[in-house]
Amino acid sequence: MKKTLLLAALAILSFTNSFAQETYEYQIVTVVESIVPNGVGRSRMIVANESRDYKEFTSTRSEEENERNKSDRGEIRVKGFDETKLLNFFNLGGIRFQNIAANDAIVMSKINTMADEGWELAFVNSGVESYAGKGDQNGIYVTRYIFKRKK
Repeated sequence: MKKTLLLAALAILSFTNSFAQETYEYQIVTVVESIVPNGVGRSRMIVANESRDYKEFTSTRSEEENERNKSDRGEIRVKGFDETKLLNFFNLGGIRFQNIAANDAIVMSKINTMADEGWELAFVNSGVESYAGKGDQNGIYVTRYIFKRKK
């Protein structure tokens, strides 16, 4: 009887453990690459070294309250972050494929390092921002790499 109860208890424990919710921590790496002609833009890879609790900066307001409760956004700023220089897509001669390959090598190095540290690439999100009006000379290409690892 004791053996049966022990086996049943072990079976229940192993069954419930297989459905245990895993918790993860996340890290975002943002790559901003300039698409400004003549090499005058700035391209960087950014990783925050500080965290913020979004709840501290979130409120639910009516339209009237918005005017009365303008908060200081300076508290949101993160001053501790890693900034890796990247090359711009363009220089005086036009598009520079060598620069794109160099940026890829640096980003790949970061991804490989994070993988070695136990991070798994979970999501990638990218977009381009450009005015694109007559004579537009502005634009950035932003890619966010979202990593996760078990806590």
